[in-house]
Amino acid sequence: MAPLIQDSIRNVAVSPYDELISYEFLYAQEGSSLRKMVDATVHAGKLPHEAMYDRFGAFLPEGYEDVEAWVAGKLGGFGVAINQTPSWPRRLSDSNRPTPILYYRGDIALLEARSISVVGARKATDEGRARASRIARELAEAGIAVTTGLALGIDTAATKSAMEHGGEVIGVIGTPIDECYPKDNKELQEAVAEDHLLVSQVPFYKYSKQPFSTKKYYFPERNELMAAISDATVIVEASDTSGTLTQARACLHQGRPLFILRSCIERTSTTWPSKYLGKDNVYILDSTDQLLKEVYG
Repeated sequence: MAPLIQDSIRNVAVSPYDELISYEFLYAQEGSSLRKMVDATVHAGKLPHEAMYDRFGAFLPEGYEDVEAWVAGKLGGFGVAINQTPSWPRRLSDSNRPTPILYYRGDIALLEARSISVVGARKATDEGRARASRIARELAEAGIAVTTGLALGIDTAATKSAMEHGGEVIGVIGTPIDECYPKDNKELQEAVAEDHLLVSQVPFYKYSKQPFSTKKYYFPERNELMAAISDATVIVEASDTSGTLTQARACLHQGRPLFILRSCIERTSTTWPSKYLGKDNVYILDSTDQLLKEVYG
């Protein structure tokens, strides 16, 4: 792991390893959730190891060594940024639920770069994928990183296009940093991690032990993180039940601009755009030039 980091607020040494294991153990407890983790740490002004002490005292609780051994087997090939220390990216302070720990592979400095999320349906139409590819290409040519959830459909089209045209990509996933979903995008995800930036807030240990049906809840949280990472979000195509709408709501909460392609609004099969149009920071998008002017001036 990385060397000790000096916390400029508390003026105390912070061990990334200790914070990581504390985070993993607290998250592994029955009934835990990201919201509860955030309340016990970031919202309380405490690091994970301090929240551990508050809950269990000075002695290591039962099961701690099992979690530590599991996570120790994962070490290598990734880094962690720790909330409330200098390693934490400033723009993530607007996140709905500011995770105590962010896992990453690749260039963490990209979180300080200009970036825009290009998101939408997994079961995208050919027209939707073409629009996503065009927007990602034009963003890449303008020097703007594309933030993506690496899902099938719109996300995949935008990711591939940005990379093909020399742009930077920030991949935000809803699995631990060493896993991939969907499996079809394993090669694409690895390329993002190797040459760009891949981030996750999903814990190794809890994820490995919980039923598959409960793992889906990490994906809406992933979209909230994407909204915080990005200067703005573009929805290319989405149904009324799309998980993409989680990111639309997060944009409103976080004060991030939300752009909805005009083609979404013109589709008679969906009604969700009407819930956003007319709200502050929500725009109908006709061109990438319009997007860049509204966001960056």
